[in-house]
Amino acid sequence: MKNDMLNNSAKNFVDNIENKLYFSIKEKTNNITIKLEKILNAFSESRLNVHHFTSVTGYGHGDLGREIIDKIFAHVLEAEKAAVRLQFVSGTHAIAASLFGVLRPGDNLLSVTGRPYESLEEVIGLRGNGQGSLIDFGVNYDEISLDTDGNIDFTAIERALRIPRKLIFIQRSCGYTWRPSLSIKTIKEICYLCHKIQPNCICFVDNCYGEFVENNEPIKVGADLIAGSLIKNLGGTIVPTGGYVAGKAYLVDKACCRLTAPGIGSEGGITFDLNRIILQGLFLAPQMVTEALIGAEIIASTFNDLGFKVLPTPGSPRNDLIQVVRIGDPKILHIICKSFQEKSPVASFLDPIPAPMPGYENNLVMAGGTFIDGSTSEFSADAPMKPPYDLFIQGGSHRSHVKIALIHALSNLFKAGFIKLPQNE
Repeated sequence: MKNDMLNNSAKNFVDNIENKLYFSIKEKTNNITIKLEKILNAFSESRLNVHHFTSVTGYGHGDLGREIIDKIFAHVLEAEKAAVRLQFVSGTHAIAASLFGVLRPGDNLLSVTGRPYESLEEVIGLRGNGQGSLIDFGVNYDEISLDTDGNIDFTAIERALRIPRKLIFIQRSCGYTWRPSLSIKTIKEICYLCHKIQPNCICFVDNCYGEFVENNEPIKVGADLIAGSLIKNLGGTIVPTGGYVAGKAYLVDKACCRLTAPGIGSEGGITFDLNRIILQGLFLAPQMVTEALIGAEIIASTFNDLGFKVLPTPGSPRNDLIQVVRIGDPKILHIICKSFQEKSPVASFLDPIPAPMPGYENNLVMAGGTFIDGSTSEFSADAPMKPPYDLFIQGGSHRSHVKIALIHALSNLFKAGFIKLPQNE
């Protein structure tokens, strides 16, 4: 009976927060139509039909389904060309193929969003030795720190562009840092400035976690090349693996030559009879992304009301799926992750403990019993095990799942004495 009362208190607390977010939720839901109509137009113009769901074998030459998928994704992302490949094992792989495909020894790579996401540090050569990083191959790397508020330092970019730069690296998402994720408006300003000073430089956007969050994508506002994962936004939580690159055709071809081989490029690679799943995932993606955004807003408002620092703050514009909560205590972090895991559809019996993760410097604690292993578009939370113990929460195929997990976490935090809950709301 006591546990029922506690769960009811937590449920009432979260329900009240959701009710207060009515107009925000309505606005996000209304925006699904804009994104879905773009997808339906792409399907219609490509004359998609059931025969495109069949894949071929071997080299993948003449795979009509794969060609239609590339055409549809290019249309949706407003790019000259796209390459959607299950051979990309992750977003990091798609990004790495893009960087290695475009850059040559002696070229200058400039990150304008500070230190890139941890899994890219070894790709660039900022950690690790002798694995064939960009720096190993003679690519020069510089980065511009964000300003004290975590925003883009445009003055520093202007100074840095006094030197010829082959590629400007723009990370849309916050990664494992406490900073605002980039809006499409900000990406437009970066691309405009870089192309104004150096018209031939390539503006590349790591688009992971950002697809379908806003009504436009980076290519629309000046990016030359983008890349991301299919087990995040664009896969609609059902695509089992893969990634994509999109942008100017010659740049997509260069990235594909690194994925496959020069001379093969985008002309090879089978889709393992998963064409329908890829296309259906794209069809579902606007709805799934919106549910995740609503779930993130509920989480932000909940933890904010409990006195935790959150980013984005409630009511702020959202530019990706990630909600960061500054936990400050590894014990609280463990309770939340364990609670989320217990309300996962898969492996709910596991107790998340910190462990090494390939490509990351620090041990990570991760909660995510997802149908697609590692799919952060479903519902997951992870944190590097270092102060101030920021928890990065993302995804949620429907807000009801987010609410169930959140209510369970609040009940367990209350029982452990870490939070107070109103008893009679």
